[in-house]
This record gives sequence, C-alpha cells and structure tokens, in this order.
Amino acid sequence: MAPPPPPPPPPPAGEHQPQLHGVVIISLPPPDQPSKGKTITAFTYSDDPGAPPPPQEPAMGYPVGAGGRRRSRRALSPRRVAAMLLVLGALAVAAYYCFYSDVAVQFLGMEQEEAHKERNETRSFLLPLYPKARQGRALREFGDVKLAAKRVDDGGRKAANKMEVGKAVTAGSNNKALLPIKGNVFPDGQYYTSIFVGNPPRPYFLDVDTGSDLTWIQCDAPCTNCAKGPHPLYKPTKEKIVPPRDSLCQELQGEQNYCETCKQCDYEIEYADQSSSMGVLARDDMHLIATNGGREKLDFVFGCAYDQQGQLLSSPAKTDGILGLSSAAISLPSQLASHGIISNIFGHCITREQGGGGYMFLGDDYAPRWGMTWTSIRSGPDNLYHTEANNVKYGDQQLSVREKAGNSVQVIFDSGSSYTYLPNEIYENLIAAIKYASPGFVQDNSDRTLPLCWKADFPVRYLEDVKQFFKPLSLHFGKKWLFMSKTFTISPEDFLIISDKGNVCFGLLNGTEINHGSTIIVGDVSLRGKLVVYDNQRRQIGWTNSDCTKPQTQKGFPFFL
Repeated sequence: MAPPPPPPPPPPAGEHQPQLHGVVIISLPPPDQPSKGKTITAFTYSDDPGAPPPPQEPAMGYPVGAGGRRRSRRALSPRRVAAMLLVLGALAVAAYYCFYSDVAVQFLGMEQEEAHKERNETRSFLLPLYPKARQGRALREFGDVKLAAKRVDDGGRKAANKMEVGKAVTAGSNNKALLPIKGNVFPDGQYYTSIFVGNPPRPYFLDVDTGSDLTWIQCDAPCTNCAKGPHPLYKPTKEKIVPPRDSLCQELQGEQNYCETCKQCDYEIEYADQSSSMGVLARDDMHLIATNGGREKLDFVFGCAYDQQGQLLSSPAKTDGILGLSSAAISLPSQLASHGIISNIFGHCITREQGGGGYMFLGDDYAPRWGMTWTSIRSGPDNLYHTEANNVKYGDQQLSVREKAGNSVQVIFDSGSSYTYLPNEIYENLIAAIKYASPGFVQDNSDRTLPLCWKADFPVRYLEDVKQFFKPLSLHFGKKWLFMSKTFTISPEDFLIISDKGNVCFGLLNGTEINHGSTIIVGDVSLRGKLVVYDNQRRQIGWTNSDCTKPQTQKGFPFFL
C-alpha cells in the first residue's frame, strides 16, 4: 500500500490564507407528520479558527476601516430603520387582508387540529343540492319559511291526534349515500338533498334547513296527514322508537316535559309559515359516503312524522321531510360530531344558475381557511344562527335607524326560508329608496308572483335588463380591522325575480307577515352565489363569493403552497 501523500507546505511567514467552508443542513419532517414541513440551515466555518478573517478589498476608494464604519452607520441610520419598518408594516397589512384577522388566528392551531382529526379519524361528507322542479305555476304569495317557532311535547294540536306506533315493516334498496342539493328559489323555493336511512338503506329527499333542530321523515306509523312524496313512507318497527328517557328526547322536549310513564318520545314542531309537523322520535341507521371514499353508518335519531299541516301538505315540489341543521344536539351535524365522525362544521353553496343546485358539506375539509368573512354566532333562547348587524344600507343610503349607540339588528341565516325577510322599518325605508332611485318602474298589483312587482317602461326578459337600475343591499357586521367592516352583500340579482308577466318582482319581504318584524331572516334568494360556512366549534358564520359549481378542499397557506 502506497504511503499517504506528504502534507502541503505551510504558507510563507507573514501570509495567512484561511480556508472557508460552507455547510447546508436539510431536515425532513417525520414520515407520520408531513405537515411539519422541512427546514433548511446554512452556515460557514474556517479550518483555522484562530486566524483573522480574510482582508476585504477597499470599496469606492475608501480605506477598509473607514468603509466598514461608513457601512455600519448607514445600516443603523434613522432613514434606513424607518424604511425597514415601513416595508414590514406593509407586509403585515397585506398578510392581514389576505387572511383576515380572525382567520389568521385559526392557523395557530392548525397542526393541533390536523393531529386531532387523524387521531379521531374524523372525515367529511359531500352532499349535492338539487333545485325543486318547476310545476308550471306562480309562486305562493309567501314562500316556505321553515324556521322552527316552538316545540310541544303534549301534542299541542289535539291529544287525540297522538298515537302509539304500532306494527310496521322496514323496506328498501339502493346502497349509495352520496348526498347532493337540488332546488330553486323561483318558482318553487327551497333546496333539498338526499339521505339514506334504514337497513338496507333507502333514499329520502329532505329540505335543507339551518333553521330547524330536528330532521324528520314522513312516516307510516300509520300516517294521519302526509303529502305525496317522491318515496314510500318510512316504516319503523317498535324497537326503533326512542323512549322518553333518551337524552335527545329530553333535549328536544325540555326537562320540564319529561314523561316517565310514556312509551315513546312525542314531538310537535310549528314553523314561522304556520305549518307544523307531529310525530315521534325514531332511531335507525344513516348511511354516508365520506369524501375519502370510506363508508360511514351512523346511529341516527330523527322524527317519524305522521301528521303534517299547512304548507307542508300543499308544497308542489315533492320532498319527504326536513333536514335539521341548527346547532342543537339533535341536529344532523351535532349528532355526527358527537360520534367523533366529523368536526361540528358544515356549509352550503347554492349556484345562481337557472335550474342549478349546488352542494353541501358536513365536516371541515371543504371549509376555506382564508378569504372568508366571519362574524360571531350570538347566543339566544333557540338554536338558530343568530348574528348582529350594526348597519343596513341600500347602496350608500342607510336604512336602519339606530336610536342609540350599540343598537344593532338581529340577523338569522335560514336556508329553510325561500326569501329574505326584513324588519318593517328597514323594509319601508328600502321600498321608498327604490321608488326614488328607480322612477321608471311602476307597481303592478295584478301580478301575484310576489307581494311587490314592478312593470318597467321597456321590455324585460332577463335580470341583466334591469339589475343596473337597482343597488346592492349590504349588512354590516362591525369592524374587521380598524376601519373595514364585515359586510354581507346582497346584489340585485340576489333579490330580483322576473315573473312570467315580464315584471320585476321583489324577493325581499316584510317580516311582519311571519311575525318577525324586528329580525332580518336571510333566506335562499340571498344565499345564492355564496359559500356559507357554519362553524359550531368556534361559534361563527363565514361567507365568500363562489360560483358553487365545484367544491374544493383548501389546505395550507395560499402564498406558499
């Protein structure tokens, strides 16, 4: 073996030539936690630590020492510090407007939430929304308002109408459980989706309603009053009936109405449009297909409705019941969350397209993490999605009159209402503002499509022909940051409807007609073209504009991933 080569000769006396080396360290994330990302570290070192650094070439003809001092003074000069602070401030403002203050805070716990989801195997479910089919008739004077008014455990209507569930049979086919939304605002109102219940599962079409606690399906128990639905009535067996001691029964009825000797959990729900539903609680399997392809079977509690009254019997668009999406423990999202299947977050997106539907999701996979405007859900005596608007404007004109500082307007987001309802004062001010700004439109009382329809002095076929003559209605929910407000904007195309007579009809109604004269109810007509998210974990509602055609999962930061 050849001897090693001799070491290089030392540098001549008086000369120092230290060798600098560069090192780059790349740290990869753990295989089971890729979300932690990778880190890159770079540094240099010398092979002669005791040697002074290599001399620098003079710059601009100055001595090395003087140049070093000049650069040091320039780096610490007030102008340079001020410029750096200005740049940092601009970056901070840009980052804020990108993420919004309340959304940025959510990123702080993102890793913990992702780890929690992995541990609990939570997932999301995508449900298409469908428009109700047109039946070739004018819309009722007032559309459906499935905003639950009260719940009664003693039959409310008549004690004789209450019945004990007898023998029934289960039936069904079809093993799919992917749920879309369908429906339209005009001429039928409301949107519906499909769920699969029973074993084997069978489908039921249900109105999507954020204003209702209880999901109920028309039921052969036997049935006293049921509308002709698209599917056979649900038929429970006795073992499927929920007893009064069940916690969800007590939550629905209230502890003061607990009946120890009763054999079943009776309920009655009355809605703001004077319709009602009576039945008993049942428990059966609900079948869902997760967005990751997995199947989920949930032990689901719902209403077996055998006696419907009012609009529920006369609805021309056939559905089998109502899907309750409020924040109550008995609602569908809350039941899924209580089983650890999803986070208690859901949302919907209704397209503006004629005859189009949209989609709905359960869980947080489709809830955007940036670009949303959020406002807090206010506590109330019910489980509805209450918020507070500080101001209401038509264009630049203020409609709400505040007698004192801090007097706000209550707002309820209700997908079970076909239209948007305004407090009497705001409604009257809005009509006056429209008449003043659009003198070319004359009210046509012969058109019964909606309570208020105008005839234009020129032919009207599409919304594009008239929307430029109207201004947006905006609800302001306080300050987002310093001076910018959180605004929910209702564009003219979100409250105008062209009737069969070629008139322009007003899709914003007076709330006094449904005994909500002091509350704004935001219904389907104003929810179109927006992705709306209901976050029951953080107690907030968020929205952003969307064409509602293709749901997308949104993860990570928009600038870097």
